Amino acid sequence: MTTRQAALDSFGKLLDIMDELRDKCPWDKKQTMQSLRHLTIEETYELADAILEEDEQEVKKELGDLLLHIVFYAKIGSETNSFNIKDVIDGISEKLISRHPHIYGDVTANTEEEVKQNWEKLKLKEGNKSVLGGVPNSLPALIKALRMQDKAAGVGFEWEKPEQVWDKVQEELDELQVEVKANKQEKIEDEFGDVLFALINYARFLKVNPETALEKTNKKFKARFQFLETKAQEMGKSLQEMTLEEMISFWDKAKSFV
Repeated sequence: MTTRQAALDSFGKLLDIMDELRDKCPWDKKQTMQSLRHLTIEETYELADAILEEDEQEVKKELGDLLLHIVFYAKIGSETNSFNIKDVIDGISEKLISRHPHIYGDVTANTEEEVKQNWEKLKLKEGNKSVLGGVPNSLPALIKALRMQDKAAGVGFEWEKPEQVWDKVQEELDELQVEVKANKQEKIEDEFGDVLFALINYARFLKVNPETALEKTNKKFKARFQFLETKAQEMGKSLQEMTLEEMISFWDKAKSFV
């Protein structure tokens, strides 16, 4: 079992390596926060993929890549005396302590929901003007919708029962169909967005992460479609040359494997 000191020693070694690379490597010397940004996003998605695949060795690797980026940003920050890795660590430590008064203070929170409600109240006291202010604008729309719903629920803006949320989904579907029949494209887009938002909300009540659920479906679709492509090649045909009935037949067979 790794000791605390061994972990600290390893972290110190990483900091030393970062110092050396920033000093001697032409590529590392050239990087800025802006140039690293898209790479950090890519690494985050690679970690998300590894988690979804339940590949713990790959998770370990991707966590290392993300940790490198954190150390890299802190190194760049230290060069302008803006902040350093100690500031980063101290900042998150202080935040965790202040956001968990039920652990480090005299506040009582016996359930997950109570913890969430306390968390949002504390954020408002810290200066956030809006409960939704902490949701990044750059988040993908599906994840952003989920985070906004979570935060609103944290202050009590929430349905009481899953049945109520499903009724809202049905209501939004009906409104979408009205606009589809009227062939009003702008209204169709609005109502379609409302349907998606309501479905994401329903997913929360079912204890389903909609992003994870959709990505699993994406992977399933990809695997089945590639099975279809393989069968087409075995027949010496392109997909364009196959009939829809042939494709559906192979698609149904793919369901037995994926």
